Amino acid sequence: MKIIARKAVPTHIISGFLGAGKTTLLQHLLTQKPKNEVWAILMNEFGQIGVDQQLITQQAGYAVKELLGGCLCCSSQLPMQIALSRLLSESKPDRLFIEPTGLGHPAQLLEQLTEQHWHSSLDMRALVVVVDGSRLHDKSWVQQHLYTDQLKAAQVVVLSHKDCMKDDDQQAYIQLKQEYQTYVQSWIEAENGQVSLLQLDLPLVPVQRKIQPLLHQQMTQKNEGEMQEIKQLPYHYVETAQGYTVAGWKLPKRWQFKFYDVLDLLCTQQDWIRIKAIFYTDQGWKSFNFNPEQFNYKSTEESIDNRIEVIIQDSVQHDWLLFETQLLACRVDGLESI
Repeated sequence: MKIIARKAVPTHIISGFLGAGKTTLLQHLLTQKPKNEVWAILMNEFGQIGVDQQLITQQAGYAVKELLGGCLCCSSQLPMQIALSRLLSESKPDRLFIEPTGLGHPAQLLEQLTEQHWHSSLDMRALVVVVDGSRLHDKSWVQQHLYTDQLKAAQVVVLSHKDCMKDDDQQAYIQLKQEYQTYVQSWIEAENGQVSLLQLDLPLVPVQRKIQPLLHQQMTQKNEGEMQEIKQLPYHYVETAQGYTVAGWKLPKRWQFKFYDVLDLLCTQQDWIRIKAIFYTDQGWKSFNFNPEQFNYKSTEESIDNRIEVIIQDSVQHDWLLFETQLLACRVDGLESI
């Protein structure tokens, strides 16, 4: 008997912050299922009581699995792997949708699902993040680290609740598109979640990010072999996407910087597209948001760490070691204490 190997299943992650409209979008996508196909949905509720599954149709041609408690993205991978393996083996779907909790980090989930183990089973498509347009004016909402991390992971952003947007939201949307132009490939404005599957069924364009020790540490260790990727602070990373390079640093929260030295350093940089940072300074916590049209900085709430990202075009050469050395010299206790 000849065994026909099944193709990898086209798999879509539909992410987004709490209440953004992920389930509404998913419901509309499910109406586009061809009659001869079986589609599967893996849903994740952070709590122990599932609600969303009750909102998704259970009729023939659909298979719905809900994973309760914790987060697909950042909890132990084992429950997710078991649930996903069972869903694939029992349902043999032609297409799979994964809806993580609004409290999740989709980049971590994507990292798990693109591991070698899943290559023959999953054909990962563009990561989709749903954004509530009616809340874009609320800075305390959109500046949360989790919110911004989700947007950085997005290849496609679906704007929901467009009919409820006010002038402040519209202006914030324009600024959002400018801010995340280096990450997001496509922006879709949806009415009641009505988006064509063809708009979302794009090949995944993975972001190449390499997290390594600070550059001056790498210089002293270069003879000890290849630098290993690390997760602990402090670290430096570079990622590329859509013709842009993002160089970033995350530094311990306890490190304090001289405000005016940092400001002077950032103002003297050249050939950048965007600079975003937050630092613990001798004048308190300060955030910096620079674009070529305006240099904005202000006092802000305490952060979990010091961090900065500088975005340039791929064609631009930049001496990141020099920049890092100058940045660390802005510390209150100086570079020598690193």
